[in-house]
Amino acid sequence: MSNKIYLSCEEANHTCDKAQYKEATLWEKIKLNFHLAFCAACRKYSSKNAKLTKLVTNKPVKLDATEKSKLQSAFKKELAKQNN
Repeated sequence: MSNKIYLSCEEANHTCDKAQYKEATLWEKIKLNFHLAFCAACRKYSSKNAKLTKLVTNKPVKLDATEKSKLQSAFKKELAKQNN
């Protein structure tokens, strides 16, 4: 990444991912926050990314095979709706 202050949305999303895992530098975070101030789409991405990270870091729940199968089926169904 160069020293420019402007990030493309793709770069901003990548930096957002790095920031979630505490791998982004201070300069990258500054540029990300500057980008987020002007880009609603990336703010939404960042918000959803934070929610997902929070869900994943919560205590895991053990599912039996039937529950797991139902959950996978529901996930695939919802994913198919999103892709249409």
